[in-house]
Amino acid sequence: MSSLPHDPQAFTQGLVLRDGVFYESTGLYGESTVRIVDPGTGRVIRSRNLGQEFFGEGLEMVGDRLIQLTWKEGTAFIWDAETLAPLGAFSYEGEGWGLCAQADRLIMSDGSSWLTFRDRTTFEPLGGVEVRRAGEPVERINELECVEDLVYANVWQTEEIVIIDPGTGMVVGQIDASSLLDRLGSTDGIDVLNGIAYDPEDQSFYLTGKLWPEIFQVRLTR
Repeated sequence: MSSLPHDPQAFTQGLVLRDGVFYESTGLYGESTVRIVDPGTGRVIRSRNLGQEFFGEGLEMVGDRLIQLTWKEGTAFIWDAETLAPLGAFSYEGEGWGLCAQADRLIMSDGSSWLTFRDRTTFEPLGGVEVRRAGEPVERINELECVEDLVYANVWQTEEIVIIDPGTGMVVGQIDASSLLDRLGSTDGIDVLNGIAYDPEDQSFYLTGKLWPEIFQVRLTR
């Protein structure tokens, strides 16, 4: 396990790793951004504010575009991934929490036990599935990362990551990430675990949280 610097003022809601840089969505009204971050230094290379009335949430890259959810505003912003120039927006019903992409669809969470499938181009809903473990719904599904045929998901207000088969909604594994809090040393001023990015080149994950001063590079075992 190793760690990278992270902006301790970033209320992380979504984290993506592509082409050697992090793309990050941060939340809170009046403070929400989409940003491009240098992993080695934590320096914000480029940033765009969402506006006072928006609370940034999950983030995913689809081709050369970023799609960024908002919490209660029913708006998914579309950004140019290189320049962060605004390219438009999608509208949706309900809350937006987490977002990740498979080859043929997007998968979105809304803080419940439900995952909604969406079209990668139009953002139209394509059905969905309930997340269940041992027959019981798993509530508060938050930030998502699609890895091959599985979805890795933070469970809000816990240090647990659940591994979901989106074909059935069943939890097929879980990861206890509470040891990361010990590695932070002081937990004064930090919030919950939130932020999963995957690097397929070395099969490692990058995990962080809201207002965390570090991003941890780990290899997860099931």
